[in-house]
Amino acid sequence: MASWNELTAEYQALAAEKKNAYLQDKMLSELQEIGKLRGGTNVLLYGSAFLQKPAVPPTNIQIMPEDLNGFMATMYGMDWKAGLTLILHTPGGVTTAAQTIVSYLLSKFEQIEVIVPAFAMSAGTMISLASQKIVMGRQSQLGPIDPQMPVNGKYVSAQSIIEQFTTAHDEILDNATAAHVWAPILQTIGPALLHEAKNSTEYSKRMVREWLCQRMFAGDAKADEKATAAAEHFGTASLHKDHGRRIDRDEASNFLLTERLEDNQALQEHVLTAYHLMTIIFEQSMATKVMTTAHGRSWLKNLKAN
Repeated sequence: MASWNELTAEYQALAAEKKNAYLQDKMLSELQEIGKLRGGTNVLLYGSAFLQKPAVPPTNIQIMPEDLNGFMATMYGMDWKAGLTLILHTPGGVTTAAQTIVSYLLSKFEQIEVIVPAFAMSAGTMISLASQKIVMGRQSQLGPIDPQMPVNGKYVSAQSIIEQFTTAHDEILDNATAAHVWAPILQTIGPALLHEAKNSTEYSKRMVREWLCQRMFAGDAKADEKATAAAEHFGTASLHKDHGRRIDRDEASNFLLTERLEDNQALQEHVLTAYHLMTIIFEQSMATKVMTTAHGRSWLKNLKAN
């Protein structure tokens, strides 16, 4: 496996006019090798520059509705019967966008596996849970899928909104004078936001449970039981305390079908080389999201120049 330093040195040593071709050709070669190792599957890498460009607007780095256009463009010409190996690197994003992407992927492929080189958080975890299997390394991580909602200019857990209202309800019933303390807080929540928080929490768990029954646990006599347990674990904010909490391979394996990336050294080498190439693309260009495939189709989201 070429390390990040080695790949960067090779890239920097090239003449300016050869650099783009180097990244494109080498990425294509790595993805094609991954496809061969996975039995001839289609391979699609979806990556975000959230680590390299943390200050850019969230819409540039998160899973968004427009990403469906990228999936449709890059998947054009694939052999649907061959299945899909999706290499996923994302901080998450919009829940409904994840649902739209998953619905499209499930309509095309009977077999989907997800490889997580480093991060597939939040909505990225949701997409991962719609596969038959998730391949993770020691350094890989998934995350909680509890919905986040905008309140007073920042995002908070939908479940936290529900729990805060429940706490206020109980304290006011126990001591009516507590209503004066809770009044300004409850005004920011309101019945509509509380109702939306409940719906969002139930919605994300239900979607994931259905996907797990349909794919990962299909044919298992205990499919519903396993899918419910997994959805509850990943979707219950009070278990994790922080939406960005790391759920590593060992923890994920208690609820999901996973494969150890290190068990296939050749696969690990090509996956991590592709991952390193992706980071170089983000560092050396205006790109904030990239989708690229083993049959040579690509889609980029770029920052607009000022």
